[in-house]
Amino acid sequence: MEPVDLDLDEGELELPSEPMHLNMGPSHPAMHGTVRIVLELSGENIVKADVQIGYLHRGFEKMCERGTWAQVFPYADRLNYVSPMLNNVGYALAVEKLCGLVVPERTQWYRLLLGELARISDHLTCTGAMAMELGAFTPFLWFLKAREMVWDILEEETGARLTHSFGRIGGMAKPPTAAFKELCRGSLPKLLSLTEDGERMLVNNRIFLDRMENVGTISASDAIGLGWTGPCLRASGVPYDIRKTHPYLKYDEVDFEVPVGSRGDTLDRFLVRLAEIRQSIRIIEQGLDRLPDSGPINCDDPRIVLPKKSDVYTTIEATIHHFKLIMEGAKVPKGEVYSYTEGGNGELGFYLVSDGSGTPYRVRIRPPCFQIVGGLGKLITGKMLSDVIPSFGSLNMIGGECDH
Repeated sequence: MEPVDLDLDEGELELPSEPMHLNMGPSHPAMHGTVRIVLELSGENIVKADVQIGYLHRGFEKMCERGTWAQVFPYADRLNYVSPMLNNVGYALAVEKLCGLVVPERTQWYRLLLGELARISDHLTCTGAMAMELGAFTPFLWFLKAREMVWDILEEETGARLTHSFGRIGGMAKPPTAAFKELCRGSLPKLLSLTEDGERMLVNNRIFLDRMENVGTISASDAIGLGWTGPCLRASGVPYDIRKTHPYLKYDEVDFEVPVGSRGDTLDRFLVRLAEIRQSIRIIEQGLDRLPDSGPINCDDPRIVLPKKSDVYTTIEATIHHFKLIMEGAKVPKGEVYSYTEGGNGELGFYLVSDGSGTPYRVRIRPPCFQIVGGLGKLITGKMLSDVIPSFGSLNMIGGECDH
């Protein structure tokens, strides 16, 4: 039987098609917060990506302007709620810069140590979540087990596992506990062993590498142009770390390296965070040797620091002093300041304006995630739908930091 000639034009042989629109989020389990991505797809290829971050809006900065200077600490905890101690320290340093305060040496070492523990917690959460989202559940459990060890130490020191509100203007809420050094030295080797076990399982897995290598690539110049900082920028080969470039606390007195990547892809961002965990452990080991066992933990400035509780209960002067600081707030000198530190995801900046009263006139926060998520559309456009999950996970978006 001879084939029937339908005499169709070439255009008639093609089935009509149009791009498909797909919503990812704002409640997708891999969105790392309330964020929505509207994807325009041609088959499995992403033609266009509209990243919308405005689903979490608490009026964060305005809330900070409603209370006293000291009452901002609980809000700062909820910026990056995976490493809140870094936020506490960053805000305290900003107010102290405006006041011209220098905290005691013991406080500087203590802040450094708690901040590096928080950084480890941040990186373990990010790398563990990335592994789990690609189907590697066992390393996720190992990384979170290691993170629990960090949280055990922070709970012992601050009384809270997650949102500590432990920072104070001019110092910290309490001095280090008697068991702090022993706890750290006992936990760090186990933490490192768990991290390395998870890393070995992942970097030798062909499926994991295929999902990560050459995915979500960004050049150093593009990353700088987008305002990226932190591990995501360093993964593109830029060795910018505020702890090295503009040292604060005691970072200029400890020896550590700044891990950098070469390709700027998702795998590099994963490996840079793991390398930074090792460097943080290195910093903590040096800091534990340098942390004084005694000495003041707060500045001796009655305009800023609360009096001893025993004095409040026994003298009228201390009672009045305590009442004024709590009810009216510390009178921070008029002026404005920008202070920046190396947060878990990059440069965490606080721009503060004081009118001389006990309440901040203006609080403006420069969260690292805001700029980093701004580059997500560039990373995934032209890629496959399946590439969204590892690319987005490698940016470690924290919803609280994107609240603008």
